[in-house]
Amino acid sequence: MRHASRALAILALTALVTTSACSIEKDGAGSGGTEASAACGSGKDFLIGMSQANNAEPYRQVMNDDVTNAAKAVPGFKVVVSDAAQDNSKQVADVENFLSQGINLLMISPNEAKPLTAVVKKAYDKGVPVIVLDRKVEGDAYTAFIGGDNVAIGKAAGEYYAKTLLPQGGKVVEISGLPGSTPAAERAQGFREGIASNPKIQIVASQTAEWLREKGQSVMDAMLKAHPDIDAVYAHNDPMAEGAYLAAKAAGKETTIKFTGIDALPVPSGGIKAVEQGRLQATFQYPTGGREAIDLAKKILIDCAKDVPKTTILGTMEITKDNAAQAYTTLGGKQ
Repeated sequence: MRHASRALAILALTALVTTSACSIEKDGAGSGGTEASAACGSGKDFLIGMSQANNAEPYRQVMNDDVTNAAKAVPGFKVVVSDAAQDNSKQVADVENFLSQGINLLMISPNEAKPLTAVVKKAYDKGVPVIVLDRKVEGDAYTAFIGGDNVAIGKAAGEYYAKTLLPQGGKVVEISGLPGSTPAAERAQGFREGIASNPKIQIVASQTAEWLREKGQSVMDAMLKAHPDIDAVYAHNDPMAEGAYLAAKAAGKETTIKFTGIDALPVPSGGIKAVEQGRLQATFQYPTGGREAIDLAKKILIDCAKDVPKTTILGTMEITKDNAAQAYTTLGGKQ
């Protein structure tokens, strides 16, 4: 009887421990940061993992700088940045590595939406707050998204073509971003909506250059051979537009073809200076969201906010030769 009573007691204790553990795990799952808020507050140290899609893109390097510089102003914040180098599997591994390090918050700019959705959900389900920057994932298993309205930006570019750049119509080639990334699809969609009011504008070719300047140059070189009479190039970002300009210059056509981009980074090598110097006709601002992400991280980790905006859409600005110099200064341009 004594042995039986002891066995029952052990079983009861085991059941109690198992139930408690399940309860803790259940409370954390799907919380998307509410569990982390139990450890929030001022005077503490917080490790933030920043998973970047590809540091080779100037825009992403500026985003990293915006995140790390803003974090320096917040006592207790430490940011570790990883570079997926445009490799989905590496970015998944980067996030897994962050989780094994016990990060307090994850920031991620996904290389492509679908391949990164599961690992973002894994972090969120573990109770780690997740801030998605610029590019989206599928579903809503994340704490917050911060980024521009790429459809609206693409539409603004299209309207600029329809009303100002090519009011009499013309042939346009599109150099698009990485397939599978949400900005590429949305900027293409918006542009087509924007030029719809001018049926004389024709998109004669569309090809990806994966956001990269050197690929923009090689893609444009091929497009010029196939379409020697094009009037303009709509590039999904400024580096690809600059690459296209270089290809046109090599062919002696840089003055007969018009170029536009998106990003408008306020740095010497960015799109605003390219407009000011005459290589691009226009660029459209696409804020990195880095500073806004740190502000939100502070609300979650230090201020213990439990109800933060699910979506923050950042504004844009059309930048042409008329306002480029002023825009560079307004947007905090660095000489």
